[in-house]
Amino acid sequence: MSVKRQKKERKPILINAFEMCCPSLQAPGLWKHPQDKSRDYNTVEYWTNLARLLERGKFNALFLADTLGPYDVYQGPRNITAAATSGAQWPVNDPGAIVPAMAAVTRNLSFAVTASTISEAPYHFARRLATLDHLSKGRIGWNIVSSYLDSASRNLLNGEPLPPHDERYEKAEEYLEVVYQLFLSSWADDAVKVDREKGIFADPERIREINYEGEHFKVPGPFICEPNPYQRLPVILQAGASPKGMQFAAQNAEVAFIHGGSPENLKIKIEKLKEMGKRSGRNPDNIKVLQLATVIVAPTREEAFAKFKEYKSLADKEGAQALFGGWTGIDLNQYDWEQELTEVESNAVRSTTERWTKTLPGDPPNLKKTRNYVADSISLGGNGVVLVGTPADVADELENWVDVSGVDGFNFTYAITPGTFEDIVDLLVPELQRRGLVWKDYPKDGLTFREQLNGLEGEDPSFLQPDHPAYGLRWKGEESREEFEEKLNKTLEERFGGK
Repeated sequence: MSVKRQKKERKPILINAFEMCCPSLQAPGLWKHPQDKSRDYNTVEYWTNLARLLERGKFNALFLADTLGPYDVYQGPRNITAAATSGAQWPVNDPGAIVPAMAAVTRNLSFAVTASTISEAPYHFARRLATLDHLSKGRIGWNIVSSYLDSASRNLLNGEPLPPHDERYEKAEEYLEVVYQLFLSSWADDAVKVDREKGIFADPERIREINYEGEHFKVPGPFICEPNPYQRLPVILQAGASPKGMQFAAQNAEVAFIHGGSPENLKIKIEKLKEMGKRSGRNPDNIKVLQLATVIVAPTREEAFAKFKEYKSLADKEGAQALFGGWTGIDLNQYDWEQELTEVESNAVRSTTERWTKTLPGDPPNLKKTRNYVADSISLGGNGVVLVGTPADVADELENWVDVSGVDGFNFTYAITPGTFEDIVDLLVPELQRRGLVWKDYPKDGLTFREQLNGLEGEDPSFLQPDHPAYGLRWKGEESREEFEEKLNKTLEERFGGK
């Protein structure tokens, strides 16, 4: 329902599309809809068409989720029946492989690629990430996850179980430090000469080993890839709202992906994150926060709610319970349908467990979080919120989220694809533009991802903000090796404990 509020000056929010190389991301079973084309997720045309659509809608980025194993907790253990039948994030292709094709047909749309710190050696991953950033001319971000699925761990860690939650983040911190130093501290900005007369492609005196030694990783270097002249280091994103995940984001993330079941609950999480960032020496404004939302919009409310009803009729509650099991490690099959869920410890996504098992600010009075409520809620919209109505209705709701929570933008996911995104581009975006909530055009042609976030002001808007811990790790072109290594040692000691 439309919420009346006083008109106020608006600044553009960040709008991303949230997708995954699979049949169903946050709405299991909706692949059955006759207009849904998610079955084509394994074709190049599906992704290039989507990228063109999003750029037409002036989206900032396409945020690509990923998992490395099936959701097999529900009715488990190790039971993939519900996930496979419903297509709930299964099967899954590699998100990085589709980015170059999308980058080739766009100029301003950026791409956030999810990759886990348990999946491969940081040296190898850094090369893949650098390759994407080169090919896209600086339009890549890395969404760091520490993994949450035992099914992934079994296949990636020689059959071993998933390490404890906090231990995974400790390892992720080292992993990120290695990536920082490979990208920023191994090659000077001016190491590549391409001097045809002297026959020098790269000056070896401007390339150095990083000799990283931590508890989990020892990586001597040098980095195998040359520096990217567009943004030097891909944008750092992070999704996680547990205490350990929030601290990791507060220290490192330029974009944090946080779920709130209500604006009031999201406000608390954002304020906590920003305060943690401030204590870590960050400018809180330099940590952008995104909320997940599924938008069902139509010219009239009757049409919008008819769509919603149709989508709900096709949603798969078994698939929803498979998703919940993977996110939390809790098998809902052990509960009766109207039994309230109780708070439990989880080795998976702790913030998700809290959302669906505890009473939180903004929850409706007398809400009972039963198995049936959770399964029904997740079946359309997943772990985000669902907004239904006319463009004005949905814009009002988005404004309310911004006003109450202070959120910087939204990851819009789909009920059906590309239909949901087409409705957002053709119906919702013009209304948001009219209100000043979305820019009418990109401020220049050929934006880097970091320029999408921070604008074009400043000495080097495509590089990290000066308050970021990795800012001082960059070997600048005007610095001698001796000058750089003196600066580097100081930065490592102050920011990373000397590693």
